[in-house]
Amino acid sequence: MIFLPREEKFFNLFLQQTEIILEAATLLHSKVQCGNSALAEAVEAIHALEAKGDEVIHEIYNKLNQTFITPIDPEDIHLLASSLDDVLDALEEAAHRIVAYRVDPIPPGVVEITGLIEGCAITLEKAFKALAEKKNPMEHCIEINRLEGVADRVVRKAMADLLNEETDAIKIIKLKEIYEYLELTTDNAENVTDALQSVAVKNS
Repeated sequence: MIFLPREEKFFNLFLQQTEIILEAATLLHSKVQCGNSALAEAVEAIHALEAKGDEVIHEIYNKLNQTFITPIDPEDIHLLASSLDDVLDALEEAAHRIVAYRVDPIPPGVVEITGLIEGCAITLEKAFKALAEKKNPMEHCIEINRLEGVADRVVRKAMADLLNEETDAIKIIKLKEIYEYLELTTDNAENVTDALQSVAVKNS
């Protein structure tokens, strides 16, 4: 059990941000399964979600500057907020590049990784709900770490297949960059769990 002072506004804002991340991740995964044209229609919505997420993060920072006693260390609040922001930023960049580079058909590896990103987003929401309810988020952190490890393996295999099978150098460069942003999204999700685990240890 985690015992934290009663202060809901930061937890509510964190939950808002995880809901935005989940909405964007679900949209990305569903549309890459339908092809580039379907994703192109969704990119603006994902961009709008990223902008909405920025507003939530700015509100967290503003409240942090205005709050004398915070429910967890101010440094941890700042780190959690910036780490969540990084997840959404990388996701939006990946979606933008898939469309901008006109990747069609979308490779199965991209579809698989976006599914893992959606899994990370679902678990992030569970982790922050646990934190808000003063429960230990560790089991959710472990699951995100597992998903990140799977994503790493998928990216390595996808890149190996790409280099071995593709002869178009421009296509290789484009897909390599897309895979890097997708992998960065899961890496950033894992960074969030590092911060969450620190909070859990400090307040256990």
